[in-house]
Amino acid sequence: MPRIVPLSEIGSQPAWRRPIPLLVLTALAMPIAFATWSALLNNFVIEVADFDGSDIGWLHTVREIPGFLSIGVIAIIIFMREQVLGLVALFMLGVATAVTAWFPSMGGILTITMLSSIGFHYYETVNQSLQLQWIEKSKAPQVLGWLLAAGSAATLVSYGLIVLLWDRLGLTYNTVYLASGGITALLAVLGFLLWPQFEAPHPQVKKMVLRRRYWLYYALQFMSGARRQIFIVFAGFMMVEHFGFDVHEVTSLYMINLVLNMICAPLIGKAVNAWGERRALLFEYTGLVIVFLAYGGIYFFGWGVVLAATLYVIDHLFFAMALALKTYFQKIADPGDIAPTAAVAFTINHIAAVFLPAGLGYLWLVSPAAVFVLASGMAMTSLLLALMIPRHPEPGRETTLAGALPAAAAE
Repeated sequence: MPRIVPLSEIGSQPAWRRPIPLLVLTALAMPIAFATWSALLNNFVIEVADFDGSDIGWLHTVREIPGFLSIGVIAIIIFMREQVLGLVALFMLGVATAVTAWFPSMGGILTITMLSSIGFHYYETVNQSLQLQWIEKSKAPQVLGWLLAAGSAATLVSYGLIVLLWDRLGLTYNTVYLASGGITALLAVLGFLLWPQFEAPHPQVKKMVLRRRYWLYYALQFMSGARRQIFIVFAGFMMVEHFGFDVHEVTSLYMINLVLNMICAPLIGKAVNAWGERRALLFEYTGLVIVFLAYGGIYFFGWGVVLAATLYVIDHLFFAMALALKTYFQKIADPGDIAPTAAVAFTINHIAAVFLPAGLGYLWLVSPAAVFVLASGMAMTSLLLALMIPRHPEPGRETTLAGALPAAAAE
């Protein structure tokens, strides 16, 4: 059993056995399974299970249920250390991804998706908490940017192999899912066996935490989850259904995203550090309003595939700026609130995700453009909320409205 090492004593550990290298390992491991699953998903469900827009909506609704239940992490960390839970969840994601192609029916796909989603969402909840506990505030934007770049690099290698070998070797969905899921599961095991358990200096509250002074963070999380679902569910589906993209073409588009993320994510981290969270999020949300309106224009005006692919890349790049939301919370939070609030925030982020994909799946059958116009409205709402972030957020100054209030009164 790995021994417990306080963060104050990590200097006694070899450089590779410290917290940041472990975060890098998991940042590499998670997208190998999840991003590969996502890249193949639309082609897999259309070719194998004959999904339509309504079916894909229901699939993503089922996938988001564990995200809505991420608050359960609070109960689990009473008995299990966060670091262990994160690695167990990562292992579960890998195993479930590995066997995805074994269940080619609607019921089978929904079941295995539920299992992989439990692993993904519980890992992401714990990972966000550990990042904010283990990374110094002054370095958080830059380090988070590098972690995003590391995940993009791992995914780029995976996608590159798919593009190069899919036709040449006659790869199948089963082969690719087994390989990607198996690698993720193996890396999770290595993370458990080779690293000690790190002890943060501030014990985490092991009960649900809802603080009035975090209300803006909660609201931004809710809107982020709502509009993100439209991108995840329908932007990629559009490329396959409307423009007839094959597996290698979808994967090539993802690879462009990854290269740009590798280059831009560290720069975005520096920009957030220089601009502050307020300006970074205002820039992101303004861009998303424009991008989603342009998506709708593809259906209204018959704009072509080049514009659609360009919008998809820009859209994905804007989402990398969401690291500013993490560092905003890190600046306003009590240190002991990070783990329970990460769980609460993940649940809030997924409230809309539980019903939105299924509901919008039916709207998609009537008017795909209307789905994207609705998304632009959500991005505009986020933009208005972001105007309330102070230039220098801190406890007692969580919003522009709280500056004149004592910190205690904001509870």
